Amino acid sequence: MKIFLDTADVQLIEQWAKTGIIDGVTTNPTHLSKTGGNPTEIIKKICSLVGSVSVEVTETTPEAVYTQAKAIALLSDTIAVKIPCHIRYYQVIKKLASEGISLNITLVFTLTQGLSMCKLGADYISPFVGRLDDIDTSGIKLVEDLVHMRDMYGYETEVLAASIRSVDQLHEVIVAGVDIATIPASVLEKAVSHPLTDKGMEIFLADWKKLNITRFC
Repeated sequence: MKIFLDTADVQLIEQWAKTGIIDGVTTNPTHLSKTGGNPTEIIKKICSLVGSVSVEVTETTPEAVYTQAKAIALLSDTIAVKIPCHIRYYQVIKKLASEGISLNITLVFTLTQGLSMCKLGADYISPFVGRLDDIDTSGIKLVEDLVHMRDMYGYETEVLAASIRSVDQLHEVIVAGVDIATIPASVLEKAVSHPLTDKGMEIFLADWKKLNITRFC
């Protein structure tokens, strides 16, 4: 399973890239709007730090989405272009996939949407766990169903769990067998930490100091 960081904050990405546990980054227009810099330059910098980087289109008409997607893909061979899972873009998605453009289809909320994107050749489908939970629908159940559907029919599309807002949600998508989870830095920080780890380290250090040894190995 791969872990992506859900942000466009270059400083945060640099910090987490050094740990060796993140495999990529997902960005969106909201993330980029918060950086205050040139979006193109920020994306290029992020691509220099990590593997796969998802970058979302900002155009809305199918023709403009197609043109922009091609331009975004040219920024780096590690980019997956994010396109919303809307029926008006199906023909565009099919065409881009046939031309070898890596695609991350975002805002996936149903099993049929996910199946449709697998059929069109998308590299990634991104079910939004938290947003479904917000409307009292199980985001985790959709993730489980998408993984099962993908495996049952032998599609190569990867399931990328998005909109993860808590450590519990992260644990659930891990158990569900997703290929990738994209996580805000705040959630990832909590997920990799535990008070018992901190307490255990304190106990071991305190016991070691009782030996009054100034150097070991």
